[in-house]
Order: sequence, then structure tokens, then C-alpha cells
Amino acid sequence: MSLSDRIIKLKQVIYGWVNYFRIAKMKKVLGSVDKKLRSRIRVIIWKQWKSNKKRIQSLVKLGIPKEEAKGLTYCRRGLRFIGMSKVIHRALSIKRLRQRGIPFALDRYLNVHTEI
Repeated sequence: MSLSDRIIKLKQVIYGWVNYFRIAKMKKVLGSVDKKLRSRIRVIIWKQWKSNKKRIQSLVKLGIPKEEAKGLTYCRRGLRFIGMSKVIHRALSIKRLRQRGIPFALDRYLNVHTEI
């Protein structure tokens, strides 16, 4: 499944879920859900860069210094650590994720939320 297919499916799930609960007050909850979701999306992108050479090239292309990119690429910690690292957060920032078309639940909630 390609990233664009995953984005479409993610968008459908987020929109349906947020539309269903739009009258609830869940701004804080959606903030934490978005944080976890972005971390997982960063891991998926990391996995798509299959080889270490590609990971270093991609991080450098996104503005990370080469030594920092090597340090993260050859890190023996798990994917969760990589998804939460500051290097990946700088490389795949919220702005860049939005440019890729990734939907965020909090944005959708703020658009459709109705007060009773």
C-alpha cells in the first residue's frame, strides 16, 4: 500500500470519526491523538527509505547535517525512538507533513465543531 493510499484511508477515518463526535469537547484529546499519529507517520516515511544510504540522503535533502543524519541512521534504538527524535521532527515537520497532504484530526475538529 503506497503512502497516497494510506493518506486517503487516514483522511476517511479521521473525517468520519471527527464528524461523528463533533459536538463533544475533545480538543485536548485530539491534540494528543494528532501527536501520536504524526509520530507514526514519520516512522512510516522512515521505513519507506529502505536503505541506510537512502535515509542519509533524504535527511540531508531535508536540511539535516550529514553527521546528524548518520547518527540517527545507524542508531540501534527502535522505531518508536526514531519517530520521536528531534532530528526527524525537524526533517519532517508539521508544515512538511501538511504539504504532503496528511490530514490532522484537530484541524478537522476545529472546522466542524459546534457548540450546544
